[in-house]
Amino acid sequence: MKHTAPLKENHLFRRAYNRGKSAADSRLALYVRRNGQKNNRLGFTVSTKLGCAVVRNRVRRRLREIYRLHEDQFRGGCDVVVVARVRAASSDYHQLEKSFLKLADKLELMKKDGPA
Repeated sequence: MKHTAPLKENHLFRRAYNRGKSAADSRLALYVRRNGQKNNRLGFTVSTKLGCAVVRNRVRRRLREIYRLHEDQFRGGCDVVVVARVRAASSDYHQLEKSFLKLADKLELMKKDGPA
């Protein structure tokens, strides 16, 4: 991820939860908040409710890869927190990708295309 830093500190997660915009569906919840920087910061929350460590890490890797492949389509300067819900564990990659992109578009995280 060229233009994205990890979001690791608890107070940054809480700030995104409390003051950020959110959107959710049955697989994911996304929280987005402007951070005043040039680059995005990305964090993941995957609860033990999803399953054992193998399952949680698989979901986390899939979400990280989805973000990496579409990184150029996202606006800069945001803190993005992705919360995986229980259905994410049983979802395949394409379902997660569709869900992630739909929520990102809903939160206006996607760049707008130029004039046509």
